[in-house]
Amino acid sequence: MTQKAKSTPLSSQYLGFQLEHPLVPSASPLSKNLDLCYQLEDAGASALVLYSLFEEELDSAHQRHIQLLHERDLGHSEASHFLPLHRQPTHALEAYLEQIQRLKQRLNIPVIASLNGISRDGWIENARLIEEAGADALELNIYALAADPHLTAEQVEAGYLDLIRALRHTIQLPIVVKLSPFFSALAHFVVQLEQTGIQGVALFNRFYQPDIDPDSLRVSSSLHLSTSVDTLLPMRWLGILYGKTGLSLAGTGGVHSSEDAVKFILAGADVVHLCSLLLKQGPQALKTLRQGLEQWLEMSPYDTLEQARGVLSHHHSDDPSLYERASYVQLLSRADY
Repeated sequence: MTQKAKSTPLSSQYLGFQLEHPLVPSASPLSKNLDLCYQLEDAGASALVLYSLFEEELDSAHQRHIQLLHERDLGHSEASHFLPLHRQPTHALEAYLEQIQRLKQRLNIPVIASLNGISRDGWIENARLIEEAGADALELNIYALAADPHLTAEQVEAGYLDLIRALRHTIQLPIVVKLSPFFSALAHFVVQLEQTGIQGVALFNRFYQPDIDPDSLRVSSSLHLSTSVDTLLPMRWLGILYGKTGLSLAGTGGVHSSEDAVKFILAGADVVHLCSLLLKQGPQALKTLRQGLEQWLEMSPYDTLEQARGVLSHHHSDDPSLYERASYVQLLSRADY
């Protein structure tokens, strides 16, 4: 049911889609609720990234299902004949695929699925099912921390590339890879990703960090929503990558105002992903952000947002060193302690 967006001064291209503007709700619990998804479109979302489907959840549900069958059939010598030989669709997987199908029947904007896997077979099989369900594109939420001291950077990158090539050969959907900032040569790695045939990268995946409770002597976890300060890291790398790759660039993390969104665009982002802002303020925050973009564009020297995209990137900057180490040196020299 996806319709081509009308051309506006804010129009943006992303993963081959023409979007009415660059504001895209990113993967979050909001998209688990059909009514909230409808509200996001009504509030002006130009596309929608669904909440992530985590393979761990599917495997856990599958193991519980096997255990249930085992306990039910204890004492029956032929019970093993009734145990599934392959992983059967779980409730979580079925719910995710059904969510895609329902949204595609109702929404006029692109629906981008989000997948997080732990096994090669899991990535590939779930991606195939997502494509069959009708998603318009697939975001690979590769959430892996290279904590093994015996694993080299080359091995980590080779694992990513091998998996993505396999997925690229399995499905025809546009693919965007949501990266973490923890690569020793990120720009080179993005170029390697482009050679696999994917269509975009999202910068950056925001890891939830463990905490330590000194009273209980336990490692704990808690959810901290982003702030505008969190835009600085993705903005820097958007600015470095713009003009050096043909991939679509999505800026994600820390956008809470139209000013934050404008910064991402000036650095080179094709779209601006929104999460924490929508969790705090709800779908109507989209309208405020879009109005802010329109007001900024009216006051700027540009007729369209496309003309403004990347004008302050490393590629176009009068002083590219501001994106590099020199900015650190200059900042320290001006610091007032």
